[in-house]
Amino acid sequence: MDILNFLLETGFWLATVRMATPLVFGTLGELICERAGVLNLGIEGIMAAGCMSGWMWVYMGGSLWGGVMFAALVGATFGLLHAAFTVHLGLSQHVTGLGITMLASACSSFVFRMLLPKATTPPKIIPFENINIPGLSDLPFVGPVFFQQSPMTVLAIVAVIVVSYVLYRTPAGLALRMTGENPMAVESQGLSVFSIRTWAVVSGSALMAVGGAFLTLSAFDAYYIGMVNGRGWICIALVVFASWRPGKALLGATLFAAFDAVQMRVQQQAAMAIPYQFYLMMPYVFSIVALIIMSRRAAYPKALLVPFRKGER
Repeated sequence: MDILNFLLETGFWLATVRMATPLVFGTLGELICERAGVLNLGIEGIMAAGCMSGWMWVYMGGSLWGGVMFAALVGATFGLLHAAFTVHLGLSQHVTGLGITMLASACSSFVFRMLLPKATTPPKIIPFENINIPGLSDLPFVGPVFFQQSPMTVLAIVAVIVVSYVLYRTPAGLALRMTGENPMAVESQGLSVFSIRTWAVVSGSALMAVGGAFLTLSAFDAYYIGMVNGRGWICIALVVFASWRPGKALLGATLFAAFDAVQMRVQQQAAMAIPYQFYLMMPYVFSIVALIIMSRRAAYPKALLVPFRKGER
């Protein structure tokens, strides 16, 4: 089997960009939280809640974009809960985040079973259709890969641009970055560290939930329990890989998705002499190696995991 052949295939990169989309949303959301000094380990559960809530909205008769907005609202609600405990009460960000993950995951499963108690197979919806831009979609290689994707994939790319602009080109972004570096300096300027961190966690959690909604509203047409499948934890690692920069987060998400796409192709074409679990392990091993290499030079926010108490020095 010639791996180089399918690395040059349009279908391979089309799948890679599609598989990277939920990771882009989740990584951006986590990046915003951590830039403000708050580690959000609730991402796995928040993405699961986004999966279920977005799908349920559409299944109950709502629009697809309404499902995206509802998922974002649910994610923001869990983010507000996380901020209440970590930002305002100063509790452990690790313990609170894991608690949010368990709570959001359990709530998603419970609501699904409660609303559809007799469902033996996952009910289906009509997901987003791929966009087709006249002229651009017909370009060789570039057209199918970038201009025949889901509208949510386009939204993810736009989100990277917007977050980059806000973080590095606006006073609000400067305040957010400084809150993660030196919250005392922010307080000395008359700004509220509590408000900035709260809004960062809420907006970041909304993006995480949108990443989960992509799985049910675009990648698949049904919801099943456990479909996030560890993507939230990968996003946390990708934030470190990206050195807390949105552009590199997009690169990292695409790199992991490419590893995942490779293992799927190799698993289909390789001989069964090697257990399939080996191929499932490949993208995670490659990601860990890349993370080790990149994290040695990563400059993390200095106030990350440090609770802020007004007036204390």
